[in-house]
Amino acid sequence: MIASWESVGRIDGNVVIVEDDPTLLRITQYIVEELGAKTVTFETADQALEYLVQSSLHCCIVIADYGVPGQINGMDLVRIVREKWPSVKTLLMSGYPLLPETVPYPTVYLPKPWTVDQLLFSISRLLRPGTPDQKL
Repeated sequence: MIASWESVGRIDGNVVIVEDDPTLLRITQYIVEELGAKTVTFETADQALEYLVQSSLHCCIVIADYGVPGQINGMDLVRIVREKWPSVKTLLMSGYPLLPETVPYPTVYLPKPWTVDQLLFSISRLLRPGTPDQKL
């Protein structure tokens, strides 16, 4: 369950990150950018969804925290992304215990608190061909 920076591979594309905790947002953004991606960050799922609908940039991954404020939460955002843009990979993080069957398949679920290794491992699962297992 440990992934190294080298084993994850490079992310070629844009990654949307939704996290209302500024520290976790910066850490996640740093890690994803170190893997080669360009990032767009939001504090609410509402803002992220508006961006995804209006943007002409292709997004390859959406990383969302479950408990973000707004009219929709991270789980709602992941469901919408899976429905509207099925080729976009999704990762849902949560400090709340979630039943794996409630997480939209094939979203990868990463419970908080997580370590850098766990985030890298989750991202590597998203980048592998085929469908990832849901839970870390």
